[in-house]
Amino acid sequence: MSKTPDPNSTGGSDKSTREEATIKVPSKDPKKKDDKKDEDLSEEDLALKQQLELYVERVQDADPGLQKVALESMRQEIRTSTSSMTSVPKPLKFLRPHYGTLKGYYEKMPDSDLKTLLADVLSVLALTMSAEGERESLKYRLLGSHGDIGSWGHEYVRNLAGEIAQEYGKRQSEEAPIDDLMELVQQIVAFHMKHNAEPEAVDLLMEVEDLDLLVEHVDRTNYKRTCSYLTSSAKYLPGPDDMLVLDIAYTIYMKFEEYPSALVTALYLDNIQYVKQVFTSCGDPLRKKQFCYILARHGQTFELDEEMCAEDEEREGLQEIINNAKLSEGYLTLARDIEVMEAKTPEDIYKPHLLDGRASAGASVDSARQNLASTFVNAFVNAGFGQDKLMTVPSEASSGGASTSWLFKNKEHGKASAAASLGMILLWDVDSGLAQIDKYFHSTDTHIIAGALLGVGIVNCGIKNECDPALALLAEYIDKEDPSIRIGAIMGLGLAYAGSQNEQIRSKLTPILGDSKAPLDVLAFTAISLGLVFVGSCNEEIAQAIIFALMERSESELGEPFARLLPLGLGLLYLGKQESVEATAEVSKTFNEKIRKHCDMTLLSCAYAGTGNVLKVQHFLGQCAQHFEKGETFQGPAVLGIAMVAMAEELGLEMAIRSLEHLLQYGEQNIRRAVPLALALLCISNPKVNVMDTLSRLSHDSDSEVAMAAIISLGLIGAGTNNARIAGMLRNLSSYYYKEANLLFCVRIAQGLVHLGKGLLTLSPYHSEHFLLSPTALAGLVTMLHACLDMKAIILGKYHYVLYFLTLAMQPRMLLTVDESLKPLSVPVRVGQAVDVVGQAGRPKTITGFQTHSTPVLLAAGDRAELATEKYIPLSPILEGFVILKENPDYRDVQ
Repeated sequence: MSKTPDPNSTGGSDKSTREEATIKVPSKDPKKKDDKKDEDLSEEDLALKQQLELYVERVQDADPGLQKVALESMRQEIRTSTSSMTSVPKPLKFLRPHYGTLKGYYEKMPDSDLKTLLADVLSVLALTMSAEGERESLKYRLLGSHGDIGSWGHEYVRNLAGEIAQEYGKRQSEEAPIDDLMELVQQIVAFHMKHNAEPEAVDLLMEVEDLDLLVEHVDRTNYKRTCSYLTSSAKYLPGPDDMLVLDIAYTIYMKFEEYPSALVTALYLDNIQYVKQVFTSCGDPLRKKQFCYILARHGQTFELDEEMCAEDEEREGLQEIINNAKLSEGYLTLARDIEVMEAKTPEDIYKPHLLDGRASAGASVDSARQNLASTFVNAFVNAGFGQDKLMTVPSEASSGGASTSWLFKNKEHGKASAAASLGMILLWDVDSGLAQIDKYFHSTDTHIIAGALLGVGIVNCGIKNECDPALALLAEYIDKEDPSIRIGAIMGLGLAYAGSQNEQIRSKLTPILGDSKAPLDVLAFTAISLGLVFVGSCNEEIAQAIIFALMERSESELGEPFARLLPLGLGLLYLGKQESVEATAEVSKTFNEKIRKHCDMTLLSCAYAGTGNVLKVQHFLGQCAQHFEKGETFQGPAVLGIAMVAMAEELGLEMAIRSLEHLLQYGEQNIRRAVPLALALLCISNPKVNVMDTLSRLSHDSDSEVAMAAIISLGLIGAGTNNARIAGMLRNLSSYYYKEANLLFCVRIAQGLVHLGKGLLTLSPYHSEHFLLSPTALAGLVTMLHACLDMKAIILGKYHYVLYFLTLAMQPRMLLTVDESLKPLSVPVRVGQAVDVVGQAGRPKTITGFQTHSTPVLLAAGDRAELATEKYIPLSPILEGFVILKENPDYRDVQ
């Protein structure tokens, strides 16, 4: 049997097309044509062809003995034929003309072993011969012997799988039995799993809706690849299939004791029972510590009980990790290692010396507006470092302290943001933070007290504490007379307890919503804070309270910018919960028409945030395509909705960016104002060049609202990256807009964001290799973006402190490796662009273009790290945040 292409033929393709002609069109003179064809074949091929034709005749012989020999030989030929993958194997090719003959003979044959043998052969022939949609290969397979499928080759098995999927669909619609199909599926899955074709097995099982079969077929060698395919395909499946698939992945991970991955999957499913199961199934205290780090990074509120960890002392240690008490310490370790502890001033960020004369001259005027901007820049840049040059001044200066003097360089409500900025500088360091903020509580100025209350909330953001200091401090201020103090306390509680579903806060804040005398801004902040504390909980009582508050208010009030934050508070309760929002969305259709559509868009965008649901994206695009005489407010949330839904995976994200480009071209002004904010959400802390260029173009737009949104968005996409190109753009903008106070204020805020935490922080709500979405982080971002939909009223008005909602999304973008006693341990790691290796053959490299550093290291968006040493074993497969390393017992130092 020749393996090389046949030297006499003029090329495979024309020969095979001529073959087809001979089958379909009976020629006038068949003999002549055959002769001509035979001339093309080499000796070997000719012999094979004649041999096969002989077998075909023998099969139809009356003598069963002869039949059997012929069938066996034919089978042998087909099985052993190897040909290049691009052309049909020779025996199949020569048997094509006889397919009809054999089929006809098969129908006449009496039932016997020979008949099943022939069915097998026909099934294989049908691979190349059967007409589209006939599924003959499957038909004869089911009639044939039930033995080994794999021996007929891979291509055959794949073809069968495809036919099974079609047949299954047909039988389901006719409600016919499917047992014989399932038997075949079992064999095919076993074959695929043995031959490293896990994705094919998974696809087949998804088609026949029986993924549970997978669990018994996976083994130690292929479960990781299988699960990686399952988890990555989940993003493209419609609900509820996506959850089913992840459920199976969780089961498989638990079966092979791959606990960290099981935990991450459980968090994605938002299934607390599964999380508990991971803790109770694993006996190793070290691994439990790693689980706690994963929970802390996700911002999951979680109480350990005796069942999950028996010893009290050990349990306290674990609970402390979950409460994020170690975050500040780890962050400062990173800062010292990278040598950026030195406090920075706003001047260091603005770099006025790099600009030409005119702008710096204007900047010397000491205006309250510019000082307010510097307050924010100072807070963002020194976030979490515990020291700066404006607010925390060493003790010797405290007598006539410069800290108070900076506070009083701000006017009225500016002082609130200034006092709160101290909380941002001392971020995550609860003890010293509360001690330093304490002095402001003795002030007589209501704005300073309001700022101090907010500062307490900021310091506690993401940190949980047994003794609840934030609640103790803030609770008594909630019902004060002064609205700014109330807002400070309410927003502080929202930040400090985001995601904790704390019942005490519900009982304290819900009554405000029912108070008809409460001012609208207080109501709005109450709704947002309740939304943050109960994010994604679908809490009925709070939803009722917010709905009633919306129904109570007069039409004129519902037209105010702040009224639009009430539906957002409602939406946050359903963040990412998909169908659960439907009942509430129905109720919202009864609201006053001023806010009805706005509420509907907001609820939908929150409920489907991070799901990648294509139908919802289309729905939002449809809403944006409508043109109105007077600008409608609901289109803003619809544009943001596109980004919130599509941010889930790379493909949808790229497509959403393109769709937003189109909206810029033909959308009304109100849509154009929201587009930059949507782009910011899609690329948060991930400055993509195409988006950067679009925003740069919009930052000079003739509509100042569009320009302001674009400038803030430039800050958001570069948040914490120190991106030199964006920093340069913003410096140029600061000289371009030096006369326009509002735009300059936005430029300053953006400059602060780009240098967030001196480049050590990120605002991205995604973590664990872009798999998990932290609900509290997303809630903070979305709240801030909704506030930016009406810049003039909120951020440029007296509510600039909504910028502090970004605290919820701030996380160190680090990899910090620690040893078994949780002390930092420096090891070499390779950091490079992550490569998607799902479903690839062999063991492909997971990162490309890497550099080797020693930990702690910074990870940019889309980066992945792997250990560059065999000496330690990481306890988590995902190297991000805190990772515990244990020594590798098999490691031998090669000297």
